[in-house]
Amino acid sequence: MKNSLVFLLLVLTQFSLGQTTNEYLTIDQKMAQIPDSLTKTTDGIAKYINSNFKTESEKIRAVFYWTTTNIVYDVPNMFEPNQLDSPQEKIEKTLKSRKGVCIHYAETFKDITTKLDIKTYIISGYTKQAGQVAPISHAWCASKIEGKWFLFDPTWGAGYVDQQQFVKKRNDNFFKVEPKKMINSHMPFDYLWQFLNVPWTNQEFYDGKEAVNKVKKNFDYLAEIEQHQTLSEEEQAFQAAERVEKNGFKNPLISKYHTYLKNQFTGLTQNKNIEKLNEVVANYNEAIGHLNDFMFYRQRNFKPVVSDEEMKNMMKTIKDKFKKCNDDVYKIGSVGSQNSAMLSGLKKNISQNLLVVEKQETFLNDYLSKTMAGRKLMLSRQR
Repeated sequence: MKNSLVFLLLVLTQFSLGQTTNEYLTIDQKMAQIPDSLTKTTDGIAKYINSNFKTESEKIRAVFYWTTTNIVYDVPNMFEPNQLDSPQEKIEKTLKSRKGVCIHYAETFKDITTKLDIKTYIISGYTKQAGQVAPISHAWCASKIEGKWFLFDPTWGAGYVDQQQFVKKRNDNFFKVEPKKMINSHMPFDYLWQFLNVPWTNQEFYDGKEAVNKVKKNFDYLAEIEQHQTLSEEEQAFQAAERVEKNGFKNPLISKYHTYLKNQFTGLTQNKNIEKLNEVVANYNEAIGHLNDFMFYRQRNFKPVVSDEEMKNMMKTIKDKFKKCNDDVYKIGSVGSQNSAMLSGLKKNISQNLLVVEKQETFLNDYLSKTMAGRKLMLSRQR
């Protein structure tokens, strides 16, 4: 099951362009010399960067330079990006076509930095320029550089759109941005990714400043991010949805993202439950196999002969397997409408076969309580 949210670029029409500083000039010049053969994959780009740069700051500048100078904004598809592609498919298509929208820039940036062992997240949210909040969503990145979190927007850093044409002009104002500065133009849907000890509300973002009488409760975002990293995907989606809801639904974009998170949580949970269902089915089939073996053994008048203890253990194993299946099947939870009939049928079959097991156990206990003559008589009667 795939859940997707459309991330679109806020069209930049007016802003002051940041120029490359001497600090980055050598890095940029070196990245401009990367062999074309290495730019077919993010592995090749990462390999070149690792071979030519040492520090995390140098490496992430190299990633930003390459991404912003080699990917052209895909204006014709700005409102209709492909929502079905996986992250890897997005990256492969971007490297092949050298164009994309914000999510393509972000995915490519994240993949290269990850391969350089730089922790990076893609952040989804909405944006503002010239005091106006954009009506469309956006995606940018956060990376931990030498122990500190910084923000990067490779899309806005690549250029801008003017009269439906992309103007390629790198803007270093969106490279390695301090969180307290980025919050003026980029508002994450989930306040965790503001990287602020006192997160802004959506209303404050609209107003362009913190509320005067705001009660400033400390938010330990570093500890929260560490805790976030320990959670499963569905738990991350659930907690993110709670934070989004807590910060209020100021605009439809936030509501849409909240719905996306809830659907993601439901989908991931159901997928895990389906895995549990498949596991119970496998265990049930194994239990059925053991039960059939026992019944066939009984039809052969318990031959070849084994000890009474072995027969008791045989029956105990069968019963334990069915009881475990019965316990586990009721812990599965929702598996979606397409699999609900299968789950109901499995519960019914397990219950029915438990009754069969109990009858076989009753017969076996009665059999084992008899003398040899009594046992032969019982077996003769079952024919």
